[in-house]
Amino acid sequence: MDWQKLTKQQQTAARVLRHAIDRHALAHAYLFEGPSGTGKREAAILVTQTVFCQSPENERPCMTCRNCRRIASGNHPDVVWIAPEEGAASIKKEQIAYLMKEFAYRGVESSRKVFIIDQAEKLTAQAENSLLKFIEEPHPGTLALLITEHIHQLLDTIVSRCQILSFAPLSDQELRERLKQDGLPNALLKASAALTHDYESAAQLCKMEWFAEARSLVIQLMKRLFKSFSSVLPFIYEKFSPNFDDNQKLTVGLDLMLFWYRDLLSLHLGRQSEVVYEDQMDILKEQLLLWSSEQTIQAMSLVMDARRQLDAHVNGVSVMERLAIKLGGNINEL
Repeated sequence: MDWQKLTKQQQTAARVLRHAIDRHALAHAYLFEGPSGTGKREAAILVTQTVFCQSPENERPCMTCRNCRRIASGNHPDVVWIAPEEGAASIKKEQIAYLMKEFAYRGVESSRKVFIIDQAEKLTAQAENSLLKFIEEPHPGTLALLITEHIHQLLDTIVSRCQILSFAPLSDQELRERLKQDGLPNALLKASAALTHDYESAAQLCKMEWFAEARSLVIQLMKRLFKSFSSVLPFIYEKFSPNFDDNQKLTVGLDLMLFWYRDLLSLHLGRQSEVVYEDQMDILKEQLLLWSSEQTIQAMSLVMDARRQLDAHVNGVSVMERLAIKLGGNINEL
């Protein structure tokens, strides 16, 4: 993460931080709050690198000096990270006591010290009370960066003593770019982003064998619906339904079907960049010649009706039977 990228993804937070850094007027405590995957942790590292960089250019870290590299790897002696210990559900009072002890001493390599509390909402009540005193009476040269996804779970007294910077959810395009940078399967990126609009959830889906199989089965189903309706119901009974064996999974399946028809509509409207099933473009373009935009919209409506039936706890196999028959009828009207 660099300042240019942070500004692109989180313009407001980046502007506030840059203005304070340029004026040498950073607050003593910041609270970075917002959904998972929005760059809060990376922003904390970037601010810390900016504070300690040995070769800054226009108050921007070089990213290559010893300090920048040590901060990125979590090994700088004047930067203390606090987070729930492995396997623990909370940040304990003892961890804050350790933090206070560390900051009672002058910086090892400079007059500055930074502490970063990740998942701050997991502070125990005792830990929060200990931290409160520390924030109220900061040591000179100390910068506190708190990171949370659930600001409402923190004590109001802690929140009120921090400058709050809210990190907005990533757009689907930004989310896909980040997933791609993480090396996740390219074919799954758009579908997972469209389903969740959340980095952690999308990344988890991309790593699940079930999701990859679910997407493959939906593609097979959509091909069969257009080519040979006689094979659709046996396919649903033998292949599709066993993989979507509860309503939650079937809801994902219906959403994936909806994306297919939405792709067809996007192609009708000349919006190819919005297509989710990019790797199926040849098949989509073949089907585009068979269906009008009106029929596509009708099919989308049928899928949404099926989703509502699931919400009303109708049996999943029955929902898929009826949907397949109706969609087949829509095709046969051609």
